[in-house]
Amino acid sequence: MLQLGIRLHDVNTLCAPEEKTMEARAEKAKLEGFSCVHLAYQKVIGGVRFDAAALNEGLACYTKRVFGREGLDIAVLGCYLNLAHPDPKELENIKSRYFGHLRVAALAGCSVVGTETGAPNAQYKLDANTHSREALDTFIRNLSEVVERAEHWGVSMAIEPVWNHIVYNADRAVEVLKAIQSPNLRIILDPVNLLCMENADDREAIFQDAMEKLCDHIAVVHLKDFVRRDGKLISVAAGTGEMRYESILRFVKERKPFIQATLENTTNENAIAAREFIQRVYDEI
Repeated sequence: MLQLGIRLHDVNTLCAPEEKTMEARAEKAKLEGFSCVHLAYQKVIGGVRFDAAALNEGLACYTKRVFGREGLDIAVLGCYLNLAHPDPKELENIKSRYFGHLRVAALAGCSVVGTETGAPNAQYKLDANTHSREALDTFIRNLSEVVERAEHWGVSMAIEPVWNHIVYNADRAVEVLKAIQSPNLRIILDPVNLLCMENADDREAIFQDAMEKLCDHIAVVHLKDFVRRDGKLISVAAGTGEMRYESILRFVKERKPFIQATLENTTNENAIAAREFIQRVYDEI
């Protein structure tokens, strides 16, 4: 009942250019046993900016054909841009790209456009104001426009809480959900992204808190692992770090039938092993 997928740009990363196309990566993902993908156009199609002009109906139809041929669902169409950008002109450009991704998602048969939650600076970096009330209000104001467009297209806009960003924990995510009050606003749960060096030892309590508070709104799960190195948390493939997945996989088994869960930070060498590891833990629960 768990549908396991992969970030498409993690497939064929070290291969020759002709094997790094969207089409070749999709074929490889299917051969590796995945049923869905997380697709970020900019990372799998070179030479295109994927602004509002590029996100056209033909692209949507072609995307649908490529992944349909392989029997793969697009679990998430990624548009990970900064909705708290301080420059008004750049912010309007960013919004237009979200609007375009929502249109393409609807036409390509992808139900979720995914994003992280930004930072109140042009560099998209954690700073002293990132976790402030002002930053949260800015993000909510800008996200609400994008969610309105998601409602128009009948697509879900899903936000991914990340410790280094504005929405950094479950309580912040609940605030966003309550402020916007839209059935088209959903959550991507990436447990590792809720962690930092200071709270990593409390991770099981943090995961449980997120699953309880966000349960009804979780549309997709991201699965990866982490190691601590040089004073930082480093993301790695599932099964190669400190994570235990029993509580997360028990949650999805009991509460989220057939949910799509995409692996992150895999390599050509460990993608299949990571998939098999997660499936084995899931089956043994």
